[in-house]
Amino acid sequence: MTHPKPEEIVIPISGARSVSGLLQVPARAAVCFVLAHGAGAGMRHPFMAAVAAGLAAREIATLHSQFPSMETGSRRPDSPRLAIATVRAAVAKAAQLVPELPLIAGGKSFGGRMTSQAQAEMPLPGVHGLAFLGFPLHPARTPSTARAEHLAAITVPMLFLQGERDQLAGRHLIEQLVQDLGHRATLHLFPETDHSFHVSARGGRTNDQVMGAVLDILAGWIAALGQRSA
Repeated sequence: MTHPKPEEIVIPISGARSVSGLLQVPARAAVCFVLAHGAGAGMRHPFMAAVAAGLAAREIATLHSQFPSMETGSRRPDSPRLAIATVRAAVAKAAQLVPELPLIAGGKSFGGRMTSQAQAEMPLPGVHGLAFLGFPLHPARTPSTARAEHLAAITVPMLFLQGERDQLAGRHLIEQLVQDLGHRATLHLFPETDHSFHVSARGGRTNDQVMGAVLDILAGWIAALGQRSA
């Protein structure tokens, strides 16, 4: 089955500032995932492209937003204030472009965390849930839950997809966090995988197989939440 290629769009943030975006809407899409990339790779990174293509194959629309730092080629991530403003702008653009579709928001690593911070500060209009592909709970080799304190203020459902060997989210810490969040949060751990869902040699599966499993769970959760929110 073929799906429409991503459409290049422009997402205004404020004043004269804007960023690029990619919109991909399968013919039978019933929900749209507003997706933000990680700190070190933009919306065209192979991981992000695989997520969009995999979700399109599962009848989920996506809108990718580029962060300003990546747009200008800077190696430093944007400030939280600018990143949060970009997330809000992307959600508003999705609501404008696909007003008939319920929205879910989230992203990879930094992008997911900035989306959750935006939601915690003020609910994102029309967003019914958040999905995280490797939530960066703490810096590598520095276990902490400080980066997740804002999640207590979020009332919409949250999905955490995490590698069991993720150095940015110790297993016992992410499990305790999700337990503390209660019914709002769902955690899926992928054995022998890292922050980017790459499997170790002893994992018994290929990276493609792991990615397929990640996308199946992500798409199923998004679709079910979209149906409840329609």
